[in-house]
Amino acid sequence: MDHLALRLKDVKEAGLYVVTCELDDVREAAREAGLALFDVDLTGVHSKSEFLAAIAQKIEAPEWFGKNWDALADALSDLSWKNAPGYVLLLVHSNENFNLLGNDHDVAKDILETTIDYWKAQGKPFWVFSC
Repeated sequence: MDHLALRLKDVKEAGLYVVTCELDDVREAAREAGLALFDVDLTGVHSKSEFLAAIAQKIEAPEWFGKNWDALADALSDLSWKNAPGYVLLLVHSNENFNLLGNDHDVAKDILETTIDYWKAQGKPFWVFSC
């Protein structure tokens, strides 16, 4: 297993990172580490509803997904339909605000950081890479 795949399994290092958009190594390492990979393309996403829909589609959210912030938080801290030893969420073609404005960015960031902390407490890494 290569170095990056080993690092992705490290619960303590898991977090939210803004990176360059050269993510092929991350994709390969996530697969090698056996982590669930959610590759979300945010091209053309400029609103809360588009952001929620893009993530819901890639995580294959269940029918109960309510298309609101609470539903996103609930889905990301459940993922029982995608049981894995850890998770990698790629937000591709995103700016540092996830293509969201004002409070929507703050809420999305808070949900992602809370999700990371939740999975750390479960002993599973949850990574978010935004580029």
